[in-house]
Amino acid sequence: MEVDDYLPISGLQHLLFCERQCALIHVEQAWSENHLTVEGKHLHEKVDKPGSQERKGVRVARRLPLRSDRLKLTGFADVVEFHAAEDGEVPFPVEYKRGRRKEWRHDEVQLCAQAMCLEEMFEVPVPRGALFYGASRRRLDVTLDDELRAITEAAVVRFHQLVRDGFTPPPVLLPKCQSCSLRSTCMPELNNAPDAEVYLKRLAAGESGRE
Repeated sequence: MEVDDYLPISGLQHLLFCERQCALIHVEQAWSENHLTVEGKHLHEKVDKPGSQERKGVRVARRLPLRSDRLKLTGFADVVEFHAAEDGEVPFPVEYKRGRRKEWRHDEVQLCAQAMCLEEMFEVPVPRGALFYGASRRRLDVTLDDELRAITEAAVVRFHQLVRDGFTPPPVLLPKCQSCSLRSTCMPELNNAPDAEVYLKRLAAGESGRE
């Protein structure tokens, strides 16, 4: 497999937040910062110091490189705890987020993709992980069940398709655009594109939307 075929695990969050944002970043290589992305970067800088340690009988690895040849994904886990088990160790990924728990499952999908990489790398099941939210300073345990895994698999397929096709969806102005660091690049206010319903129908029909 070519290394260029592999996509970053972090891109799954971009995809699920907004496919246009995902394409701007991963197809057109556009990026800009806002206060939310800067705060997130600072949080990860505090956490993502490579190394390992023992803590209360648990081996803790930070900024662990991840890779899945099946999903063609690469990236890093903020923290992976290796919990002792009868037949070895069970990886337990922990992903750090700057804000609070969201109503969407974007964070859970990113965590699940990390777990699936760990399963392939260590050849053991990874049934659970956790999300740590900086705003609340709370850790949320996540069960990586069949439903979440199916959502994650579908997101991976769509991510590869979007990048492979080199297609950037048209802008659609939505409330979440206010928090997007790429708003000035995307310019959703212009919105000369078909409405969201037409766009989704075209996607379902397998049309690219290009002239």
